[in-house]
Parts: sequence; C-alpha cells; structure tokens
Amino acid sequence: MLTALEIARQATLKPIAEIAADIGIPPWLTEHHGDHVAKIDLKAIEELKDRPKAKYVVVTAITPTPLGEGKTTTTIGLGQAFAHIGRKATIAIRQASMGPTFGIKGGAAGGGYSQAVPFENLNLHLTGDMHAVTAAHNQLSAMVDNHLYKGADPRLDLNQITWRHVMDVNDRSLRNIVAGLGAAGDGVPRQTGFDITAASEAMAILALSTSLKDLRRRLGNIVVGYTKQGDPVTAEQLKAAGAMAVIMKDALKPNLLQTLENTPVIVHAGPFGNIAHGNSSVVGDLIGIRTGDFLVTEAGFGADMGSERFFNIKCRTSGLKPDAAVVVATVRALKAHSGKYKVVAGRPLPEEMLAENPDDVSAGAANLRRQLENVRAHGVEPVVAINAMPSDHPSEHAAIREAAAALGVRTAVCTHFTDGGRGAAELAEAVAEAASTPNGFSFLYPLDASLKDKIETVATRIYGADGVDYAPLAEKQLAGYERNGFGNLPVCIAKTQYSLSHEPSLKGAPTGFRLPVREVRASVGAGFVYPICGDMRTMPGLAAHPAAESIDLDDDGNIVGLY
Repeated sequence: MLTALEIARQATLKPIAEIAADIGIPPWLTEHHGDHVAKIDLKAIEELKDRPKAKYVVVTAITPTPLGEGKTTTTIGLGQAFAHIGRKATIAIRQASMGPTFGIKGGAAGGGYSQAVPFENLNLHLTGDMHAVTAAHNQLSAMVDNHLYKGADPRLDLNQITWRHVMDVNDRSLRNIVAGLGAAGDGVPRQTGFDITAASEAMAILALSTSLKDLRRRLGNIVVGYTKQGDPVTAEQLKAAGAMAVIMKDALKPNLLQTLENTPVIVHAGPFGNIAHGNSSVVGDLIGIRTGDFLVTEAGFGADMGSERFFNIKCRTSGLKPDAAVVVATVRALKAHSGKYKVVAGRPLPEEMLAENPDDVSAGAANLRRQLENVRAHGVEPVVAINAMPSDHPSEHAAIREAAAALGVRTAVCTHFTDGGRGAAELAEAVAEAASTPNGFSFLYPLDASLKDKIETVATRIYGADGVDYAPLAEKQLAGYERNGFGNLPVCIAKTQYSLSHEPSLKGAPTGFRLPVREVRASVGAGFVYPICGDMRTMPGLAAHPAAESIDLDDDGNIVGLY
C-alpha cells in the first residue's frame, strides 16, 4: 500500500474557497493561506447562528495501546462516509504537534485513505498557531523572570513559581533546568524547565475560548505562582496578558482544510491529552455545528480521558450537547487488555498476538464494556467502530460485536483506512440512527461540588476506583485552591492513558484499587484544576531512531519521510 504522504499527493483537492462555499461560509469570512488552507473569521459564529444545528458526534475509544487505535483516521473516515449515505458532514480535529511528528508517533492527519490534507501543511506549521502559542507562553515566562529580577510587587515566592517555558519539539534534556546563571544582570538563578507546547495552559485556553474577549480574559486569569502568604499571582497582575492576546489574536481563528474526498475539516488547537482536556477548539465547533447535517469531532485517548473532559469541560464551555459518541475498538487493543501481551511503540506486534483467538478478544472486552458505560454515564448513546486491520479474523470481529450487543450497543466493522469513506458507510448509518434518538445528556458532577467530590466522582464512576488517596502536598494544594476561589472549576485528572487506573500495567477494567493523587495544579485561565496521579511527562523525549532521522527534502525540494 502507498504511504500516507504518497496517497495525499495523489488526491484531487478543491480550492479552499469552494470548500468554504459548500458549508455556507462566504468569501469575506475566510483568509486564504495558499490554495488549500484558510482561516475562518470568528464573525462566522454570529453570521451562521440562524442556520440549523448539525448532529454533534464525538469520537473516542477504548483504552489504547501505545500504537494508537486509529481514532483520528476513524473520525475522518466517518466524516467522509456520511456523503456515501447522502448526508453532509464537517469534521473538527486537533492540530498536530511537531514533537510527535518528528518523534515516534507521527503526525495527526489520519491515515491511509481517510486523511485530512494538505498532509505536509497539517503535520508541520500549518498557519503558525503552534508558534503563536509558544511565543505567547514564553513572553509570559520572560515577564515572570523580569518581575523576579526587578523585585516588583506582588512578590513572587521563588519556590512557588508554577509557570515554565515551552517549545514544540521533544527534548528530554530541557525537562528540568537552572535558569538565570551567569553575571548579576542575567537574571535570578532558579530551577525551572520546558514543557511541550501542547501542554501549555495557553494552548488549553486557545481551545476553550469562545471569543477574542474571552481569550483575553482567560489569559489574564493565568496563575504564574504564589506569594509567601499563598496568594495567587496572575498574568494580569504582571501586565503580561495583553501582549499574549496580541500574539495569539490570529491563532484564535480556526483553520479550514479538507479530506481526500473533499469533506470539510476544521483543524484547530492541540491541547495535551494528559494534563489538559485533549480536544479541538470550541470556536471551531461553534462554527462547524452550523455547516451541515453532522459535526464529527474527536476527543483524545480513551473514553475515561478525552471524552470525559469533552463532556464535562468542553461542552460546559461551548453550550453544545452531543447527540452520539463513537467508541473505536481494535482487535489488537482488546487482546492487549486480556493481559497476555505487551505492545511496544516502534516494535512489531508479538507473533502469537496475530493468531486467530476470539477468546483473547472476549477476555479483553471488559475494557470495552467499561468505556461504553463511561459514555452512557453522561446520557449519550455510544456506537462501536471496529477499526479493521489486515491481521484481524472475522471471528474476532464477531467477539467484539457480541460484547457490544450484550449492552444493546450498535457496532460497525470499518475499513476506512483502505477504502476511504465507503469503508465506514455502515458506521455512518449506525451513528445516524443513534444520533436521531433523543438523549438525556448530563454532566457527571455539579460545579458547586467540592474539588475532592469532583475528583472522587470521576475516580469511582469512570475509572472504577474504590476511592482516592491524597498525598499531604495534594491536601494542602486543594485547601489552598478552595480558599483562593478555584473550587468551582471542573477537574481534569492527569493520569496514564494506557489504563483505566493510574497504573499503566493494569489492563482491562481493573477493580480493587484506589487512585493516588500526589499533587494538584490549577489552570485557572483555562478553567480547570488538574490532579496528578503518577509520573506524568509534559516534555516527551526522542526514541533511539526518531522519525526526524528520515524526514528530508529530495532533489526536487519535496518533503520525504513524513508519516
């Protein structure tokens, strides 16, 4: 089979003005970046508000393996598939981070014959939004250090500064650094570090802002650290939020692209899926919801993570209510959840894992059942998308269908990777049926509950924990956040994506465990508090042979090696 890049280069793309016109966005609301990419003016939210709302569909997954289960590919395949059943869809996905693109995971354009294009643009700079977030974040970092150097009020406690630096590449050597060394005029020496741009609170703010005014307000609310008395110090107090808003002004406009089959795709924002909400932008959805019969969006990682945050954080902000959810499942992931196999990124699957064995699939189906229950806990009807792979066997697909049928959940076997939209037509029919049934969507917890109550609700109802244990530091931080008025924020629990629990090795649907919270941080500008369970890396490292080694230009100046 051709590579993703080769397939993308063979696609017949429409001019982006034609894609915009197809979804009712007039020329005066688009800003073209070449022939096939445009930014959409935020005025489109107001201009389209009287058009009918599309059915709102979120694509999530079972707990993934390190290889990923094709969630973005399924999102794009489903969006394309609606045209094959006579319906009109718009797709909304996150922008790729160059860290994974040049690392081991690869880009975020989908794959095979279910891709967003232009491939190179999407996986590299696109319209520069990532760089704008990086620059805005680091502008605040510079002003924090200048504030320290000048000894200005309010006096930040050197040991309670929470704002770090970011960059959009993987570099483990920058996780923890000492800054301010050198001559007396070179700053105040202190320990700090770098995160990847996708982990920046500025990125989470970009994704959750509903307008330019809201963006400015949220940036001002960023807490950069605390005084010795425990009072929060904000970007507004440092007079830094205005400059950040100026840098990010154009980045707030969503990007319009298309799929290989010319389905419109809104690509915008890329918040980290572990410590942030892991969803594309609210403004993108507020525009996309008025552009067709269906708006298909994607939430990061499994239904215990990205979609839980989609429901309880993103939907609270946007005011949009989902009509259905797709839970992507693969034979390989369910076999991994049997506990018999170990899947390692960058290595072939174990040979014995490829043999026909529906019993192993059934043994791992506990994870699928739990994730379906997690979707239904919010009153939303799920549909299982079985992302078929060449090593699968019909009996293994039947085992997945049987597990879903026992819960009364629709299923569809999908071949969109090799067959494009027509390979997901069965899924589109099932989703259309599920979305046509009125649901009782509700949030998992009220905002006026205490932070501890919110954490324990997610831990027990979504993860299956028996309860939560708080380290002394976490207890102190939670008390401080409640005292400082942050107690009405939703929670975004940072934990491993490879297990429903906090421990990556616990597969399936583990029980009999308690969730340990070692510390709690507050993204007050973004509007959530995030408890941290386990060792969460916010700056990835490179593998022994990262993708960057193979990415180059050929003699004609064409990019090679992207995947």
